[in-house]
This record gives sequence, C-alpha cells and structure tokens, in this order.
Amino acid sequence: MPGKDKTSIDIFICDARLGEPSLIPFTFKIDSAQAPTVGLALQKAGIATGPTDPTLARKGCFGVFGKRKDWDSPIYEGDRLELYSPLLIDPKTVRRKKANQNQDAKFQAAAARRKARRL
Repeated sequence: MPGKDKTSIDIFICDARLGEPSLIPFTFKIDSAQAPTVGLALQKAGIATGPTDPTLARKGCFGVFGKRKDWDSPIYEGDRLELYSPLLIDPKTVRRKKANQNQDAKFQAAAARRKARRL
C-alpha cells in the first residue's frame, strides 16, 4: 500500500534534567509521508504525551545540539535531542537587579558630592 512505508530515524537523547547528563541512542520509525519533529521524537521515546505535557510544557526545556527548539521543529538523522533542567536563577532578573544597584550607587555618590559642596 502506498504511504505505509516506514522510515527509521536514529538520534541521540541527552537527558540533563537530573544529575549527570546521560546520552542514549534512540531509533524511532515514522511513516515516510510524515515529517520528523522534536515533538514526535519525544512522544515516540515516551518522554512526553503531547505539547501540553506538564514535564516539558515550559519554554526552552529541550533543544538540539545546544539550541532551544520548539515542539514542531524538524529533527534529522544523527541529531542530539537534549532535555534541560529549569533555570534556578533567571539571568535577565539578575542583570536588571545589578543594573539597579549600580544606578543606586551612582545616585548616592552624586548626592554625597552635592552635600560636600554645600558644606
């Protein structure tokens, strides 16, 4: 029957969510008419049930070769699909806090100079 041909795709799954990262070779079969995606690989590996799966629902929790990918991103033969742990500290918040501290220090120094001129 046409359209029932199965294509086999070999990838590596690197699970870095807990402890030391582990690299696991994984092969999954799809219909030749179906496009292989990151989401499909996660479903075939039994890691996720769908795009709204609570274990992988947050943004940026998986990627390919160190680049964050979406659920519908294509995946190719030999790719390394990586599962990331959540960030403990948001880098954007840290930068904002540091910039505010620097601004506060500048304002305090300027106020001290003005006060010294008055005396």
